[in-house]
Amino acid sequence: MKNTQEKNHILSIIKKPRITEKAGIKSESDNVYTFEVTKDATKKTICEAIQLIYKVTPIRVNIVNLPAKKVTARGKRGVKQAVKKALVSLKKGDKIAFI
Repeated sequence: MKNTQEKNHILSIIKKPRITEKAGIKSESDNVYTFEVTKDATKKTICEAIQLIYKVTPIRVNIVNLPAKKVTARGKRGVKQAVKKALVSLKKGDKIAFI
């Protein structure tokens, strides 16, 4: 059994599910769910966090680092934050319900 501090760190790795049109299509067709994760997250820690939070066992975890982008909105320049996202594949029968 892991101590409380390690458990809290694992639980804080997943920031939020990334709910987009593309992510919805992937979850219905391929059973692949998308999450935004912290910068220090690894495939192993993401797998452990999914098991703790959603009680399902991932088959595969892929990680994508989206870089920061310069944007202009209403004449002002800004920066769109960099994001690290995890694509989590589950078995055929497993589901994650986002309510």
